[in-house]
Amino acid sequence: MTPPTDSATTSTTDWGKCAPDAADQLEQRFLVGPRARRHELGDAVRVFAEMIRGFRHLHFVGPCATVFGSARYAPPHPYYELTRALGGELARSGFTVMTGGGPGLMEAANRGAREAGGRSIGCNITLPKEQQPNPYLDHFLEFRFFFVRKLMLAKYSYAFIAVPGGYGTLDELFEVLVLIQTGKMVDFPVVLLGKAHWQPLVDYLHKVHLGSGTVDAADVERLVLTDSPAEAAQVVRDRALGDFGLSYGPAPKPRWWLGERAPGGW
Repeated sequence: MTPPTDSATTSTTDWGKCAPDAADQLEQRFLVGPRARRHELGDAVRVFAEMIRGFRHLHFVGPCATVFGSARYAPPHPYYELTRALGGELARSGFTVMTGGGPGLMEAANRGAREAGGRSIGCNITLPKEQQPNPYLDHFLEFRFFFVRKLMLAKYSYAFIAVPGGYGTLDELFEVLVLIQTGKMVDFPVVLLGKAHWQPLVDYLHKVHLGSGTVDAADVERLVLTDSPAEAAQVVRDRALGDFGLSYGPAPKPRWWLGERAPGGW
């Protein structure tokens, strides 16, 4: 498989290269150090409100498998078709497919799930250059804070599959690996789909980090590297059923007296 060309990319290649709007400047100030107490309290309230909204919307989506991947690969690129097949395999295995909700390989995973008759969820992030939600989502949430969005992508999933991507994909992948390494998250399966893309990274981890003792063998060996969407879905299904006690029984029902309702009438 080859890197994306101009004809195989979306229009997102200029992300981050335009001037931020007023809301983005507000978020930049959130990370510049101490400010007046009233501003710190206001930010805390906004973060808490985003978290509560995410919890309420995603409580009934069912066991998810989260797919991390680039927004910059568009059809008919081979990575798009590989990820689309992955979405279908995960859906047929009974998982709700969750992505960042944007275009490219996120769209491909959601599209594959939708075409297979499964559930498709997107947790989008507002960016200086707007990231538009893809059209294959059954349920869609938008977040302003990256760390809240990443919390949602992690909290509701029993597996994580990384398809080819850039900084964002690496950030999401390694945050999950750190949570598992430190025992803050259960040892959920982590799959890297696309050997040509991921093998150099795995080799680097073995040669440099494992070789110098900065990570343990288990930290690297837990990564499942494959070119097969069917194999990736089987790893997810087998671990979820065998290690984490998931079943194909009825899902929990919303309680009307708490104001709960399943997304999209599920």
